[in-house]
Amino acid sequence: MHLLDLLSPARVSAGVHATSKKRLLESLARLLTDNQDCALDAAIFDSLCARERLGSTALGHGVAIPHGRTAGLATATGAFIRLAEPIDFGAPDGQPVDLVFALAVPEHFTHQHLLLLSQLAEMFGDAAFRERLRAAKDSSALYRLLSDWQSAHAA
Repeated sequence: MHLLDLLSPARVSAGVHATSKKRLLESLARLLTDNQDCALDAAIFDSLCARERLGSTALGHGVAIPHGRTAGLATATGAFIRLAEPIDFGAPDGQPVDLVFALAVPEHFTHQHLLLLSQLAEMFGDAAFRERLRAAKDSSALYRLLSDWQSAHAA
């Protein structure tokens, strides 16, 4: 499974406004279900919050990867947003977060979950790529950048 398999253009968004980490996680949960299922939204939000309580999913350099396993979810799904204004996410380097890739996976995904997180860490470990994401003009440009990265790094 590759990262691009998890995304759709509708789940990639630039210029998102969030006033707090909690509000951001609520927005991400809705985005991860394409605003289709309120009960699943709540379950995903709960799993994202539970994971954050274990420790921040911020990687540093303005990037966070909130993620969680959710009962009732049939397949893994992802969403990427670039915030209009960075927010505090408890990053190890103290920097506020503006690039966020959220990941929701079925409860039984263990190995796959770790592989996806590894791909995300590799992607966001690239300083030049982070800057291209920040400079992207709109959501479509963000989706193209993510697609191009995936194509260039496909195994």
